[in-house]
Amino acid sequence: MAVDGTEPEQARVVVDGVSKQFPGANGPVRALADVSFTVDPGEFICVVGPSGSGKTTLFRIIAGLEEATEGTVSLRGEPIEGPDADLGIVFQEYHLFPWRTVEGNVGFGPEKRGVPADERDRRVRELLDLVGLDGFADRYPKELSGGMKQRVALARALALDPTLLLMDEPFGALDAQTKAMLQDELLDIWSETGKTILFVTHDVEEAVRLADRVVVMGIEPGHVREVVDVDLDRPRTRSDEAFGQYYERILDLIES
Repeated sequence: MAVDGTEPEQARVVVDGVSKQFPGANGPVRALADVSFTVDPGEFICVVGPSGSGKTTLFRIIAGLEEATEGTVSLRGEPIEGPDADLGIVFQEYHLFPWRTVEGNVGFGPEKRGVPADERDRRVRELLDLVGLDGFADRYPKELSGGMKQRVALARALALDPTLLLMDEPFGALDAQTKAMLQDELLDIWSETGKTILFVTHDVEEAVRLADRVVVMGIEPGHVREVVDVDLDRPRTRSDEAFGQYYERILDLIES
């Protein structure tokens, strides 16, 4: 696994003029309109916006799970046209295989890709240590808490060493204490691995706490209102005055 935080310049993500329409009873419904932004290698980007701003639709297009009506999304200069090993995906729902152990869930991708067993086992051990689940390899999902299940999902997403880690409301179903703990752990993992992360959330505080930049979406149809650079040192706390200023600025953009 690459842990030096470096990625070639061509590994940047480019979202260029993405629009999406869905069929409706009274004609096409436009969910996204001309969405454009870039994500640089190793950058942590959050996407926020009100309900109906197309955050999840945009996420699915970037992940190769949905086709854009217009525009393109590219990684390494090549269009994303479907799910790929270069894309690690974490959803709010854990989507773990209940009949597989933690080790079996994390190793599923490498196993299907034909990674030799010794290499696969080494990678799984490294990842379980990375996400704080060393010693839980033989547990089944039903034996884990929600936070532990999400750690397994994160380790599984990293198992094929993707260039881009995509996360859609991954901590939205967790209690506040577990959520804060996993935010800190995610930042540690990001710092250690140098992964490029695109993280969708409805939580403005979470976005300010995590992101280098925040893409703020508007509605009717979904579009980019502004991309906000969060120029704050880490770790960040809600009680800091500058943190509060970014929070209010982004909230105003969402609500106006």
